[in-house]
Amino acid sequence: MKKMASLLALATLAIAGLDARAQVSSTITLASDYDFRGITQTARDPALSASLDYSAPSGFYLGAWASNVDFGPGTDADIEVDGLAGFRGKINDDTTYDLGGVYYSFWGDGDKVAFGELYAGIGYKAVSAKLWYAPDFSNSGDSATYIEGNVALPLPSDFSLALHAGYSSGDYWDAVNDGGYFDYSVGVSKSIGKFALTLKYVDGSDLESSDGTPGDVFTSESKVWFSIATTLPW
Repeated sequence: MKKMASLLALATLAIAGLDARAQVSSTITLASDYDFRGITQTARDPALSASLDYSAPSGFYLGAWASNVDFGPGTDADIEVDGLAGFRGKINDDTTYDLGGVYYSFWGDGDKVAFGELYAGIGYKAVSAKLWYAPDFSNSGDSATYIEGNVALPLPSDFSLALHAGYSSGDYWDAVNDGGYFDYSVGVSKSIGKFALTLKYVDGSDLESSDGTPGDVFTSESKVWFSIATTLPW
């Protein structure tokens, strides 16, 4: 946790020197699991994450994000720290776009794994879609692609409904899963004061379990997922 705090502090200092008109925020989230495209990253144990986000009036943005992880006895990595940069804007009043990239890094005693991923997204009113591409997914030497669609609908009394479907494919998944797999989720969120509570059902339906993987490590079995988050400054 000290490493996570130090990296976020460095990102804070870097962002502080940027455009004073920009918005800087931080989101802290406690979740029942770290879910990544239907696959647990914490062996279905709780996850504490924090982000630091910078958004300029031009549409340019930077971000840093960190969380605990648990990949089983095969690695000492226990912290994930990501950096991202991108540009978002409007095509018209109803249509938006988002272009950028993420650098994922995983840290532990003597361990460090890192790789990058590019993304391009478009949104129309409540519907959005995004394509992700990693030329060297998880330092495997193989590429991977992820395409997702999302629907976000406001509901009465500060509730909202979120629908998600995604498909992972590429050489990486051909090698480890004999082909791609789908994931999907259905969730409801509720704002209570400065906090957002989310409850959703998640499933990575077509992902095979790896032989020899202990317990819940990397499982994609269906689950009910819960989180509580707050964004600073209040």
